[in-house]
Amino acid sequence: MDKQIRHEATSTDIAAAERVLGIEQTAPERALIAHAIAAQIDLARTRRAVTLDDDLAPACVFEPRLPGFDMPDPGPLILPRPTLPFPGADDEAIAFAPASSQAAWIRAGELSAVRLTGICLERIARLDPTLGAFARLSPSALDEAAALDRRAARGDWAGPLHGVPWACKDLIDTAGIVTDWGAEPFRDRLPPGDAVVVRRLRAAGAVLLGKTVVGALGYGDVWHGGRTRNPWNPDEGASGSSSGSAAAVAAGLCGFALGTETLGSIVAPAARCGAVGLRPSFGRIARTGVMPLCPSLDRIGPLCRDIADTALVLAALNGADPGDPS
Repeated sequence: MDKQIRHEATSTDIAAAERVLGIEQTAPERALIAHAIAAQIDLARTRRAVTLDDDLAPACVFEPRLPGFDMPDPGPLILPRPTLPFPGADDEAIAFAPASSQAAWIRAGELSAVRLTGICLERIARLDPTLGAFARLSPSALDEAAALDRRAARGDWAGPLHGVPWACKDLIDTAGIVTDWGAEPFRDRLPPGDAVVVRRLRAAGAVLLGKTVVGALGYGDVWHGGRTRNPWNPDEGASGSSSGSAAAVAAGLCGFALGTETLGSIVAPAARCGAVGLRPSFGRIARTGVMPLCPSLDRIGPLCRDIADTALVLAALNGADPGDPS
């Protein structure tokens, strides 16, 4: 019987590799890298245990429709009636309300986009030094909100998310705002334009607050600026890699946020932080302008405080794009 060879990674192995690469890590960094490599080795062993035929091709594009079937037109999205009465001067109650209620209060004239955006920015300034949910803020958030209030005064409504502040995972490109994928080598990366999902949310009237922390290159909750914390237990990480988006939503720092998922990066931080995460079917939302991790698995989805809000955001994002063949 052939002897099975087990390959394990230790901090000593990492230190030896550093000499080859001409770099030097700290002891905690070596332990973190060794732990991550061990997890990948275990995953590879599990995959090797599954027998696949040599002629089995990967399913890069999923087309669920049978020949001759046309998808029905869902019609316009109807904004749900607010389930909560307007809380008036209670900023915290406004911050933690569902995005659908926030949007309905704006449409009813009880709340302005500027006030709601200001509430979120104040909470970010006060709470984020502990949570570490945001990588950077948009300098034009209040200006966008003011422009939407002027449109509302004219009766010109952008859509069901008009005036609702949102946060964008830092794997998703935003014009004029650094998108560094949570990784030190890309910390000055300025994308050439907005991702498709960002353009669609702008068209729906949502106000971009800023970029939320992503675990480096879409893995975990540690990035080059530190670690994102669970709002309900800051002693533990928020999980990842949509760590900042889940923490920001759970802490009432935004109306909703976008995350991405390859292998649990929406649902894991949502579960850890007590948010609602929707992982849509593959190909449901165009990924043009988003850092690819595994093109046959990657998807984009909303993180919210209320289940109904995920439908509201999904309706704004839904649809194909020529830049994404999935």
